[in-house]
Amino acid sequence: MLRTIVKYSLRYVIPLVISVGLCWVLFRNDSFEEMWNVARTKCDFRWMWLMLFIESFSFVFRTLRWRIQLNGVNIRAPFKEVLYSIFGTYGVNIVLPRVGEVWRCGYISQRRNAPFGTVFGTMVADRFADVLMSILLLVLTLGVSGNEIVAFIRKYPAGYEAILRIITSPWLWSIAVLFIAGLIIFLRSRSQNKIVNKIKAFMLELWKGFSAIVTMPHRGLWLLWTVMLWGCYFMQLVVAFQAFPFTQELFSRHGLSVVLICFTLTTIALGIPSNGGIGPYQIAMIFGLGMFLPAGLDAEATKVFEMDSKTFANIVLTLSTLLMIAVGLWAFIAIAFDKRKSRH
Repeated sequence: MLRTIVKYSLRYVIPLVISVGLCWVLFRNDSFEEMWNVARTKCDFRWMWLMLFIESFSFVFRTLRWRIQLNGVNIRAPFKEVLYSIFGTYGVNIVLPRVGEVWRCGYISQRRNAPFGTVFGTMVADRFADVLMSILLLVLTLGVSGNEIVAFIRKYPAGYEAILRIITSPWLWSIAVLFIAGLIIFLRSRSQNKIVNKIKAFMLELWKGFSAIVTMPHRGLWLLWTVMLWGCYFMQLVVAFQAFPFTQELFSRHGLSVVLICFTLTTIALGIPSNGGIGPYQIAMIFGLGMFLPAGLDAEATKVFEMDSKTFANIVLTLSTLLMIAVGLWAFIAIAFDKRKSRH
């Protein structure tokens, strides 16, 4: 009973608490009526619709990329099925963070009568590629605007020193090494245990799906879809920056570096378990925009800049979330019709 409560708390309650808590901290002193007035009077929504149009292509590129990985382990899923699984993933993740990834693997596994572990391994490789892209973005951002980032972080010495202590702590790395070593010893010492054997079999299937990324055909095409996918993500934000006068001014003054920093920060923030990135995304976006706060502004102008930043972050995330909900619902309706057609 206790284990079930802990499991469901980690999966559902904590992400919701993080989302609600961060939003409360961020917007507790703000008037949403004022925020709506900023959106209504300053936002050119034509750019936001273009942002969503570009985002819709990212779903297609992710589908094409994952399909190559599935083909690499001889799981021949039609494009339509893989697209449904991607749409459904985003829809599920809005309500149940990270559960969408498991759902899409289960859907493809059931439709293609394929081992779940193998499908799951291809998904892990798919997400691992995204992690690598995030790291490359971070390195690129530090190379382009490293001095500005460090200077901004050092304005808050307590937070800067705390982050530095955590990263360089020998205890953190020692615990990680001991955990991995203990897990390996446990699995080897319990070689006759049925549960351990099932775990090993699943891990082998997982490795089969994951390692296919190295041996699969069409790796060049897979790389192309990866670049196109992340190109869509980046271009979405470039286009969104044209929707507000203050972001237009930041873009004209600092070029792509301001977009790159905001994009990298929000990408990292989406890794925090929350419902659809709500909370962490806005904080990361506002933090990134705040790094480019023009010098010499008085208190009133600074307040206007902060309100514009919050409004911008909310509109970008809200519209993107609504699109994900829409494609998720469309996928589940299409899947239901497909099942009905199959029964007939």
